[in-house]
Amino acid sequence: MKEEQVILVNEFDEQIGLMPKMEAHEKAVLHRAFSVFIFNDKNEMLLQQRAISKYHSPGLWTNTCCSHQREGESNIEAGTRRLQEEMGFTAVLTETTSFIYKAPFENGLTEHELDHILIGNYNNDPIINPNEVEAFKWMRTEDVKNDIIINPDSYTAWFKIIFDKFYDYINITNESNSK
Repeated sequence: MKEEQVILVNEFDEQIGLMPKMEAHEKAVLHRAFSVFIFNDKNEMLLQQRAISKYHSPGLWTNTCCSHQREGESNIEAGTRRLQEEMGFTAVLTETTSFIYKAPFENGLTEHELDHILIGNYNNDPIINPNEVEAFKWMRTEDVKNDIIINPDSYTAWFKIIFDKFYDYINITNESNSK
């Protein structure tokens, strides 16, 4: 099976090339990514615990799903595809904002991503893919925010960054989408 390619971008999110995913993470090259946040009508966020077999951040809690866009795929198309692959459902997604972050991991890999935040609504439990997801839970955003403070090592680097920088923005966008 051919290794998945990531889309290399500049700081303006303009595509400048393609690179195998592992090579991009080994070289810490900036590439395009997305993070999906799903909320239910009770204003709870769907979190996933990454599968223990993941090559980085195994067993850590994070947003509903995340991954990399494929060449020619929009952010919404990529988020919809990956939501189905990881969590077993689809939802209407809205693109909200994006940011650049860089997070090195103990295994020598580095995430250096221009991450697009996508938000959607869903009211049932997912049918998780055990190759991708260990477990899931629904939590109020305020409870997630507090738990990150108490148990920071239980969460992925990008999820903590998103919560730190965009907590209010995500809540406002989710509330306006649920009306």
